[in-house]
Amino acid sequence: MSIEKACQFLKDAGTYYLATVDGDQPRVRPFGTANIFEGKLYIQTGLKKDVAKQLLANPKAEICAFTKGKWIRIAGELILDERIEAQKSMLDAYPNLRGMYAEGDGNTAVFCFKDATATISSFTDPPETFTF
Repeated sequence: MSIEKACQFLKDAGTYYLATVDGDQPRVRPFGTANIFEGKLYIQTGLKKDVAKQLLANPKAEICAFTKGKWIRIAGELILDERIEAQKSMLDAYPNLRGMYAEGDGNTAVFCFKDATATISSFTDPPETFTF
């Protein structure tokens, strides 16, 4: 399994759930962006949102998505990439976001996974696990 397979799984699912830590309280919310840039898996949000503040305070996070009888869990650290090129890559992949975000607007935030482990599981097949 590869990072491309993980990204495609998230895209096929359409919606995935991102868990962060807020002090000692877990927080989970739906997300829909997944993009590969320079060989890394990225997600996008707004810097003004609580989720971005939580990731900046504690980058440990986990994603879970379900589609076609299988689910994926991706755990690792989500690290802010402030480069305009990374923001542009995400916004080019999701042009519908351009109504709310723009490269270099001070709010667009793209985070990439570092030291991540992904596992695709089902009730019938053995799990597939890989790191990136």
